[in-house]
Amino acid sequence: MSAADLRDLGLEELEARLGEAKEELFNLRFQLATNQLDNTARLTDVKKDIARILTVMREQEIAAWRAQAAGKDS
Repeated sequence: MSAADLRDLGLEELEARLGEAKEELFNLRFQLATNQLDNTARLTDVKKDIARILTVMREQEIAAWRAQAAGKDS
């Protein structure tokens, strides 16, 4: 999923996707440890998806903080 697609989502949806991605990463690591993982590149993809989700969540947090700060200055 691209960052542009993630930016259209709300915080609740981002948190849900983050939970799903972390669960998938756990399962992939378990498969790797038991030699059942066929596509090891998927580990990297899921890690990057988690980083993208966290980045977008932080961007939204900063935007909300700036909007609140701008409201106080007025």
